[in-house]
Amino acid sequence: MANPEHLAILKHGVEEWNEWRRQHPDITPDLCDAPLTKRNLSEVDFNRADLKGATLTKAKLNGAHLAKAQLGGADLTKARLKEASLNGATLEKANLIGANLSQATLNGANLMGADLNGAHLYEARLWRAQLSEASLNEAYFKGAILSGADLTKAKLRGTNLIGVSLNGANLKMADLSGANLAAANLSGANLIEANLSGANLQRALLIGTHLEAARLADCRVYGMSVWDAYLKDAIQSNLIITPEHQPIIQVDSLDVAQFIYLLLNNQNIRHVIDTITSKVVLILGRFTRERMAVLEAIRSELRKRDYLPVLFDFEKPASQTTEETISTLAHMARFVIADLTDAKSVLQELRVIVPNSPSVFVQPLLLATQEEPGMFDFFRMFPWVLEPVRYNDQKLLIAGLDENVITPAESKARALPSR
Repeated sequence: MANPEHLAILKHGVEEWNEWRRQHPDITPDLCDAPLTKRNLSEVDFNRADLKGATLTKAKLNGAHLAKAQLGGADLTKARLKEASLNGATLEKANLIGANLSQATLNGANLMGADLNGAHLYEARLWRAQLSEASLNEAYFKGAILSGADLTKAKLRGTNLIGVSLNGANLKMADLSGANLAAANLSGANLIEANLSGANLQRALLIGTHLEAARLADCRVYGMSVWDAYLKDAIQSNLIITPEHQPIIQVDSLDVAQFIYLLLNNQNIRHVIDTITSKVVLILGRFTRERMAVLEAIRSELRKRDYLPVLFDFEKPASQTTEETISTLAHMARFVIADLTDAKSVLQELRVIVPNSPSVFVQPLLLATQEEPGMFDFFRMFPWVLEPVRYNDQKLLIAGLDENVITPAESKARALPSR
């Protein structure tokens, strides 16, 4: 039960209460189970106060100071807490149905199991707040900051999360069905086994987001930005890639959603495809300072001739991932230029490319003062590896690049059937 003396002081009004707090900073107010329904407590100093089980239904707490206050099990139904400060407060299993927490600060607050159904949290700050198993259905979070918040198993059905910062948040097994996440930042968020069925993810940002075993059915994904997302075992179906008020086009994979939309709607898609299939030139060689100067000079000249040169730095030991990258780049390339001078890793790269890429011609280069690497004999059995072009120095190599390198490689590439 509440301390009667503390309740008596509060009944004299907020001004007198706050003065008493200033004069007695070491006293922790005891307002447990206090009946404070519909009280006007705006700007009140409840910092560190014990309000467990208090009844604050429809109370006015706008601008109230509730940092580290104990509000576990309190009834704050339809309470007004606009711009209130609740940093580090404990609201575990509190009832906040329909409460107004717009622009309130709840950084680090404990709201585990709290009921915030239909609550207003417009532009509220809940950085690293604890909201696991909280009920947030139909709540209004537009513009709120929930970075690093724990929303494990939270209920967010139909919740308005437009423009919300959820980067690094834990939403594992959360129910976000029908939620509006338009323009939300979900980078690095944990959505493993989360339910996003029917969610609006238009213009949302998902960079490094974990979506393993998540449910992504019937979502709107127009304008979504997805990079390095983890989608193992995710259920992806009926993803709507077109904006609202346009004929619906659906795909079943986030990986291809953006590409399909580009393919259908971008007037420059033909240029993109032409660039990939006919203008990429893969450049291989040593990435020491001296050798890099030669590779950069080659790249510069290729750009002048409307090619898209790609340099691949492969100084580390081979792995399955790097081998797949080399193979992918090679299959995209019009042809490959490989400088064998001081050859080390470049021979390993060619070992990945040459045997499995008969449609990719390789034009080797070699400084005239050096001998061919012994391993190069292996590549001579493949007719798509041309004879090495020897050069005395960088200046002469660039001067003869058209005649000795580009023209022979291009003539071979043009002779192939269309890829």
